[in-house]
Amino acid sequence: MIRCYGGPPEPGRHYTRRPGVYAILLRGDAILATRQEAPLPEIQLPGGGIDKGEHPVAALHREVMEETGWHMQLRFRFGTFRRFTYMPEYDLWAEKICTVYVCRPILKVAEPTESGHEPLWLPTAAAAKMLANPGDRAVVTRLLRSR
Repeated sequence: MIRCYGGPPEPGRHYTRRPGVYAILLRGDAILATRQEAPLPEIQLPGGGIDKGEHPVAALHREVMEETGWHMQLRFRFGTFRRFTYMPEYDLWAEKICTVYVCRPILKVAEPTESGHEPLWLPTAAAAKMLANPGDRAVVTRLLRSR
């Protein structure tokens, strides 16, 4: 069973299943996150939806580059959670299936190519409290407790 964060689905509402991949990018005592400006300003783990026909690991590399400008090295798959949410940028009610990997940022090669994103280094001690969605907060907290 996949743990759900952010509340149950609304009865009678149709949700489109949207698989995605996300990275906890650890370097020393910091986590590389992304600050997304719209639809609401918030701090998130870098990542996003897997395009049709795309391999999840390729999607993760693409999303991290688009949102942070960094190349990364995949270390291991850490877990999966789901959340039911409205995605205004797609006008879509989604059941997001979020697979999270622990990764290492390797090299900053560019500025983010996805508009409205800014890379942000968070101290590990405060990172979980700064992330906007409860699923991101939960996986980061669980990872840091296991270290």
